[in-house]
Amino acid sequence: MSQYDDVWLVIPAYNEGQVIADVVEGARKTFPNIVVVDDGSTDDSAEHIATTGAHLVRHPVNLGQGAALQTGLKYALSQPGSRYFATFDADGQHQTKDVETMVGVLRRDEADVVLGSRFIEQNGQVPWIKQVVLRTAAAVSPTARKLKLTDAHNGLRVLSRKAAEQLNITMNGMAHASELVGFLAGSDLRVTEVPVDILYTEYSRSKGQSLINGVNIIFDISLRERGRR
Repeated sequence: MSQYDDVWLVIPAYNEGQVIADVVEGARKTFPNIVVVDDGSTDDSAEHIATTGAHLVRHPVNLGQGAALQTGLKYALSQPGSRYFATFDADGQHQTKDVETMVGVLRRDEADVVLGSRFIEQNGQVPWIKQVVLRTAAAVSPTARKLKLTDAHNGLRVLSRKAAEQLNITMNGMAHASELVGFLAGSDLRVTEVPVDILYTEYSRSKGQSLINGVNIIFDISLRERGRR
């Protein structure tokens, strides 16, 4: 038995065969319950996932990270005893120690949703150009400002069952993060941020969002918010 038997890690994966087994095996040392959604990978990701003891769900074609997260959350919600749900990246950027801290906030009933932030405690790990994009994304989004978020596009999040059951991600690509923030801002859920350490390895940097991708997300947020007025 583990003190985290009621926690499920949801990991979306697309062509992460190089690292996915190490990421999952490392996470399972603390969190025994993990579902990895292989989002139509064209490499050997699924074969590597199958060796780890994690639950494997596969999309026959690539649908995007938002769709993979929704599939994984739905699967985890159906598992007996599941109470807390963490979204966790497949490329090795996230750390289980941060998930432990975030779950603790929920166990103490201090929030319904805990979001990781790279900017509450600045440690110099975030590349400067990424800082510009992420801080701009938070600044131009009225929903992010309403929640007083410092890091609206951090993929490390922990949700209570109440929050996970209400969430319905419809934007399949990276813009799902904006949709999630909009959902939280319009809900009665209690949302808080905690500082997290992101590991920017050579591999994760090569897989990360480009500047153009970040600008596109900012543009998408602006259009969606304007359309609500």
